[in-house]
Amino acid sequence: MIIVTGGAGFIGSNIVAALEERGETDIVVVDRLRDGIKWRNIAKREIRDIVHPDHLSAFLDAHPDDIDAIFHMGAISATTERDADKIIENNFRLTTDLWEWCARRSTRLIYASSAATYGDGTQGFADAFDPESLAKLQPLNAYGWSKHLTDRRFRRILDQNSFRPKQWAGLKFFNVYGPNEYHKGGMRSVVSQMYDKVSAGEKATLFKSHHPDYEDGGQLRDFVWVGDVVNIILWLYDNPQVSDLFNIGTGQARSFKDLATAVFHAMGKTPDIGYVPTPEAIRDKYQYFTQADMTKLRAAGYAAPMTSLEDGVGQYIRDYLATDDPFR
Repeated sequence: MIIVTGGAGFIGSNIVAALEERGETDIVVVDRLRDGIKWRNIAKREIRDIVHPDHLSAFLDAHPDDIDAIFHMGAISATTERDADKIIENNFRLTTDLWEWCARRSTRLIYASSAATYGDGTQGFADAFDPESLAKLQPLNAYGWSKHLTDRRFRRILDQNSFRPKQWAGLKFFNVYGPNEYHKGGMRSVVSQMYDKVSAGEKATLFKSHHPDYEDGGQLRDFVWVGDVVNIILWLYDNPQVSDLFNIGTGQARSFKDLATAVFHAMGKTPDIGYVPTPEAIRDKYQYFTQADMTKLRAAGYAAPMTSLEDGVGQYIRDYLATDDPFR
């Protein structure tokens, strides 16, 4: 049996789809579906069970010897969430509880960390997992802090004893885009939001630069296609000897202007881009550059090429956003 927490969410539902395509039949989704469109992310899947997060502990205790791996993608991922108690309960405590359960049951655990752990990026974007390097990182919001707190806790456990899952991997996701993110509203990728605006006949809008080294729209991000993210996760599943904390990006920063241009070209339109001031509330903390250092993952043996921004955006629009059924 394979459990995917957050399995009806963006990355989680893409993992579920890929597992099903590989022939896995005992897939359990753990998630809150609520009353929106989130259920559609898994509507095409054959799933063994759907478990509410409040019932996860009881489900695990009822199947102590049946679970091969847990892909823990469930979290409060909104960087704007202000309830730190809620974030810690969902992002830190649940993850550490799963680590303990997997360690006791010799089960594998692959969990979501985040590039938000790097804060403003002044310490670089190398996924070093030694205590000294981790201590230097200063996340800018409670979400990033909760993920960083988890990574540091696991580092301490590993240093103090051998109490660990059969395989474990923490994944520092950069700017992931792709199908099944529609329920996220304003937290959707820029690709998805921009497609809606351009489809409505509006121009694309990007933030002006307030940094002398960057032109308007020249702010850089590591945009990564969700298909590549899933391929890396499945590679880890196929290589149980690999355990570590890894960046998940392309290793190549691209500008928001590049992304907007790719959207227009994929839609067969001439780029029409406007610029608005970065809101003052976030201006002093705004990141102008992120780029995943992929050295460690490559050294671990992952050799598949990453999808280019143009190819990923084109595939997203052609195969999903521009169709009558955009869900994977």
